[in-house]
Amino acid sequence: MNQQRAYKYRWYPTVEQEKILAHIFGCARFVYNWALRLRSDAYYQEQKRLSYGDTSALLTQLKRQPEYAWLNEVASVPLQQSLRHLDRAFRNFFAGRASYPAFKKRHGPQAASYVGTAFKWDGKQLTLAKMDAPLEIVWSRPLPKGCRPTTVTVTKDTANRYFVAILVEEDIKSLAVVNKQIGLDLGLKSMVILSTGEQVGNPKYFSKDEKKLARAQRRLAKKQRGSKNRAKARLKVARIHAKIADRRRDYQHKLSTRLMRENQTICLESLQVMNMVKNHSLAKAISDVGWGEFVRQLEYKAAWYGRMLVKIDRWYPSSKRCSHCGHVLASLDLDIRFWLCPVCHSFHDRDVNAAKNVLAAGLAVSACGEAVRPGRAGARSGRTQ
Repeated sequence: MNQQRAYKYRWYPTVEQEKILAHIFGCARFVYNWALRLRSDAYYQEQKRLSYGDTSALLTQLKRQPEYAWLNEVASVPLQQSLRHLDRAFRNFFAGRASYPAFKKRHGPQAASYVGTAFKWDGKQLTLAKMDAPLEIVWSRPLPKGCRPTTVTVTKDTANRYFVAILVEEDIKSLAVVNKQIGLDLGLKSMVILSTGEQVGNPKYFSKDEKKLARAQRRLAKKQRGSKNRAKARLKVARIHAKIADRRRDYQHKLSTRLMRENQTICLESLQVMNMVKNHSLAKAISDVGWGEFVRQLEYKAAWYGRMLVKIDRWYPSSKRCSHCGHVLASLDLDIRFWLCPVCHSFHDRDVNAAKNVLAAGLAVSACGEAVRPGRAGARSGRTQ
């Protein structure tokens, strides 16, 4: 079964390519912000929703105006893709999957997408529209043979590193079936606790570099706005952030791939991370561990490799429920890490017990096809479940 897969590579542009890309990034960012302002004003002032087609027609009129003639100096495809990305952001917002779209900043991450005939690929080299020379890509791994790129996205992060993501249609083969199921409990002290009792540690990459980052941010705050020294200080801060993010993402990829290879079914709770980070006491620790990205990786890798990922109701009392007899405690404070079941006298590690309950509930969900939320009435009345 063919599925879309992106291959991301580092590349190093020439001086001329940097100038061209700076112009492309600026135009794409301008079009995105311009369309966002139009759609926001139409929605809040006139209670009217503009579609991608509406903004595309208005962009055509905008490019005909003499003061915006510089928009015609770059390829039109990245500008149209900016409108498509904004339209997707609004659809995600209205569906409750994301927050309201934000304006893109000049010093933030930059991106430009190319589709169709806006790039040339001869099997070895990639050339973008209105660029004479091909991209000097560091091919850390080869593209699948016989796969032609459908979309090419060029990005520049805040650390001034350039990347190219090449999207292809690939026949990803499912992994061999294994007779093993696992339940996951996501934590802060240990990033993942398995129902087998294994606890995968939390590297805490942000905490390790927090003092270094704070020192660099203090130096940045003291630099004069618009000066070259401020630009250098901003780059140092961005490189520290990039180092933290790279290590965290690498750790998450290795762990999620390992879990996919070892297990046929993976069960975990459906957490609302956006709501959890509103707790100011835990927000920094939750952001550092990266639950949201880890679960996202599990989701698309399960679809790739023919595995089953089961999410149970986040209100399921996995920590308070005894994995042996099913008794549910009336309450269990967060600082209590071990507890003794008053019915069967089983001694539980809070996190391991939760992972075992998540596995049992997940298997029930996969078998019955329903949300599982047992034990709530029993928790109120004190009955054994």
